[in-house]
Parts: sequence; C-alpha cells; structure tokens
Amino acid sequence: MKNTFHWFRKIAIAEGISFLLLLFVAMPLKYFAHIPIAVTICGGLHGILFISFVVLAREVKSDHKKNNRWLGKALLASVLPFGTIVMDKQWKKEEAEALN
Repeated sequence: MKNTFHWFRKIAIAEGISFLLLLFVAMPLKYFAHIPIAVTICGGLHGILFISFVVLAREVKSDHKKNNRWLGKALLASVLPFGTIVMDKQWKKEEAEALN
C-alpha cells in the first residue's frame, strides 16, 4: 500500500515527460521534418504511461482514501502540459503524510 503512491509519482513524472516529448519533439518532427515514426514511437510509449498513470491514480485513491475531486485533479493534470510535473510537489507532500 505504501508503495502505491511512490509508483504513482514516478509514473506521473514519466507520463508528463513523455507528453512533453510527444508535443514538442515528436509532433514537430512529424509535421516539419516529415518523420512520422517519432510520433508512432513516442505516442505508443506515452499511451502505455498514461494508462499506467490512470490505473495507479485509481489505486492511490482507493488505498489512501482520496476523494473523487483528488482523482479528477490528477486526471486533469495528466492532460495538461507540465500538469503532472507541477502536481508532483503536492503529491510528494501527500505521500509523506500517508507514510506517517
């Protein structure tokens, strides 16, 4: 149970970075340099990380008795550029509180 929040934060950062790479590296490579494989690879990786993020967010909600608002904020953060990176400070605080 204690590891759930830890893994959630790690996946959240990875998901956020993959989203930024998709938006600011892979998409420009596809449309300006005509290298569509960048989106195929980065998009696939991002998809796996996004699904993992959602699954772990639900696990954290359940394990740590978070409410639906918490889950909604987490899901919103996952679709906004830099969202999960910005939220990590709050999630780190919540993880520390859960360990006590």
